[in-house]
Amino acid sequence: MTRPDRPQYSVIKALARTEFPARMVQLASRTGDEAGAGAKPAKPRLRLKDVLEDGRIGLMLALGFACGLPILLVFSTLSAWLATAGVQRTSIGLLSYVSFAYSWKFLWAPVIDRVDLPVLARRLGRRRGWMVTAQLGVILGLIGMSQGDPAASLSFIVVCALVTAFASATQDIVVDSWRIDAAPTERQGVMLAAYQLGYAIARAFAGAGALYIAQGAGWEMAYGAMAALMLVGLIAAVLAPRQDPVAVEGERRSLGATLRVAVVDPFSDLVRRKGLRLLPILGLIMLYRLPDIISGVMAQPFYIEQKFTLTEIANVTKIYGVIVGIVGALAGGWSVIRFGLQASLLFGGIVAAASNLMFTWLALSGHDMNLFVLSISIDNFAGNFAGTALIAYMSSLASPAFVATQYALLSSLYAMPGKFVGGFSGYMVDAMGYPTFFAASAAIGIPVTLLCLVLIVLREGRAAPEPAPVPEAEAIAAKA
Repeated sequence: MTRPDRPQYSVIKALARTEFPARMVQLASRTGDEAGAGAKPAKPRLRLKDVLEDGRIGLMLALGFACGLPILLVFSTLSAWLATAGVQRTSIGLLSYVSFAYSWKFLWAPVIDRVDLPVLARRLGRRRGWMVTAQLGVILGLIGMSQGDPAASLSFIVVCALVTAFASATQDIVVDSWRIDAAPTERQGVMLAAYQLGYAIARAFAGAGALYIAQGAGWEMAYGAMAALMLVGLIAAVLAPRQDPVAVEGERRSLGATLRVAVVDPFSDLVRRKGLRLLPILGLIMLYRLPDIISGVMAQPFYIEQKFTLTEIANVTKIYGVIVGIVGALAGGWSVIRFGLQASLLFGGIVAAASNLMFTWLALSGHDMNLFVLSISIDNFAGNFAGTALIAYMSSLASPAFVATQYALLSSLYAMPGKFVGGFSGYMVDAMGYPTFFAASAAIGIPVTLLCLVLIVLREGRAAPEPAPVPEAEAIAAKA
């Protein structure tokens, strides 16, 4: 037995202590009136008093900011830059593959958990040593991108983007581990709230902020400014208290054994519990967000080719669109509680796919600001509604003994097909044009709808008995 306030040995054990998947399992299993009748647990709130009294909360806010900053800079913001530089759509689509670093980061997480960096580990400890190294990698990658010219040397931009994405994914691993090691279980809610707030603020800077700077001062200044903002996280990492994993005798495992408990055992548990029903379940998860992910790769080039300025794109998609998306996510959560998972999944899958037809309309209409705002309104609301329903459903699939690992596996599974197909989206647009491309992506909603109906017939996603709570130590032992 380990005390909840002591650092755990492995990243997988640390992830087992996160609260979100476990709470979503309980919420998703009590849908409809059953959920409404239950007592609502108190939600962790991030208050100014918490930040002032506990320095770890302020550090978590800064580290969350550092984690949220790079991802848009190697995805949608970079797509906008490449489009304004006249880079071919096919190249823009293929460059989206750098985001795979975030999906495959679990592969090198065990290495980061076990290996001490020379010099830095002695001075800062294992966690902070890796954190500082990853943040320096992000800074160097962004500085390199700021000095590049996509039109003259796209390969240099690609290399710098890969460095940035790999370092950013590594930073995510270490920050999550530090967060869970640095605070006892009862403080994790507030720590996670601080992380999410910092992450959201960073996305506003990397999205709207970078576009505003690029419009007025150019892309070199925009990416240089983003590299400078990473100093927020670097300073927080240096100031953070040292939190290194404590090795427990008999717990060290080989890399193969670690991957077995992280991937094979959780998936085997799903197969055992769901049987052949797992086939339509996985099919739905893989297809559900495919329309959004595929169209998202070409979104920025599309807006620019429709003659919208960077400032207009920032205002509509990065500021207004985010607000609408929050409303959609809240509506999705309310729908899951009020109408249940089955109805919410079905409705979300239909409207999220159909919302791409708005971009078909916009492509045929040309530069139309009112239609642009309407399209973003419908797309962001529907997409976030569907995303919330899918998160609730994936959480309901997780066994109490494998909450964190099964949820992580399902999350990777839903994103990977879209990322892979999205890499070819530039070729699709060149072959069929934007109107047909968006209409074709909307048509993916047809098999999504059919799979939702199949699962309804199979009674998947209906209210189920609430799983018996598993003691924390037992859950950790089962996963690691």
